[in-house]
Amino acid sequence: MTWQPSRRHFLRASAAAAGAGLLQACGTPTAPQPSQPVKGNTVPARPAASRPAHTSGHTGDNLLRVVAPSGFAESYERVTLGLNRLYQAGFTVTNQQAGSRRYQRFAGTDAERIADFQDVASGRVATPKVLMGLRGGYGAARLLPHIDFASLGARMRERGTLFFGFSDVSAVQLALLAKGNMMSFAGPMVYSEFGKPAPSVYTMDSFIRGTTESVNTIAVDTIQRRDVQAEGTLWGGNLSVLASLAGSPYLPDIAGGILFLEDVGEQPYRIERMLNTLYLAGVLQKQRAIVFGDFRMGTVRDTYDSSYDLSAVINHIQRATRVPVLTGFPFGHITNKATFPLGAHAAIRSSGNGGYSVTFTGYPTLNAAALTLDTLLPPPVSTFDAVVESIGNEVTE
Repeated sequence: MTWQPSRRHFLRASAAAAGAGLLQACGTPTAPQPSQPVKGNTVPARPAASRPAHTSGHTGDNLLRVVAPSGFAESYERVTLGLNRLYQAGFTVTNQQAGSRRYQRFAGTDAERIADFQDVASGRVATPKVLMGLRGGYGAARLLPHIDFASLGARMRERGTLFFGFSDVSAVQLALLAKGNMMSFAGPMVYSEFGKPAPSVYTMDSFIRGTTESVNTIAVDTIQRRDVQAEGTLWGGNLSVLASLAGSPYLPDIAGGILFLEDVGEQPYRIERMLNTLYLAGVLQKQRAIVFGDFRMGTVRDTYDSSYDLSAVINHIQRATRVPVLTGFPFGHITNKATFPLGAHAAIRSSGNGGYSVTFTGYPTLNAAALTLDTLLPPPVSTFDAVVESIGNEVTE
């Protein structure tokens, strides 16, 4: 199965986003935000989202556990929307109170966020078919020494669990691969994507295809400077998180792999500095290829950056490591993101038009017959057909 976004997919996603923005601008009322008194550094938990009247029963193949290792959710209405979409798709959602927790800047205390994973690792709760991150932010790295990743990974392998996340959640995904020998998925999260008023058609379609088919090929049209043929374990995630784990036991030691990287809001020299950290730690030069997702730059730019951009960073890294760097992979802090496994086998092949494709195999999948995943696809957009593809993606995490 090959997944490549069509122009219509992009137009639908862009039009939906534009439509939602226009309705807000025209005065469409929005639900008020819950207001609660803050006592010290905590906010009392709000009630969990209600289950829709019609949902499928618990079969084991539809059990989904929300995990929130990073930042808290600013809008509980958006959390509820995301949870309800997952219910309608046939999932039995557990631990949904994680979406309403808040302590300081985090989605709960360290103990609460550790328990999201450790309760599964210890067998206190049933191992779900899906672990899904709430959102990114910061805080996941604080939890790593307190999670039994060996036990968690063993239970997830036995169950065939799919763990979705990106951004700061990458810290847990990397530790799970390093110490639990278990893969995960770069993919949408409860608040970041499923909770959007108008979810991306591209993202939802890629989520369905990437989790129900045993082979997933993602084609990229970006013109590359060289032909690349490479195979190995594709791993990685957020560059800032990877760099922060360098030298720790929570960064996987993978030789002959394919390293995927993405980040947001960083200036070119800061991106190079983090890449240099991985290079000096011996990580980059062990890889057969490095794949860049989206690296949307920050709005504040250093005066020195007028003549120094991401292409200059890539040139430097390729010269230093002698490892090919591919760009344009559809993932990052953007609206239209693919779903793909981290820790599975991948094969990169250059295409005749100057682009390339990445084919993934050997990862757990969802039982589509036990779910109603088509409900995740937004309805066709009949208006805004003239919206052009140049409408930018919003930043998400």
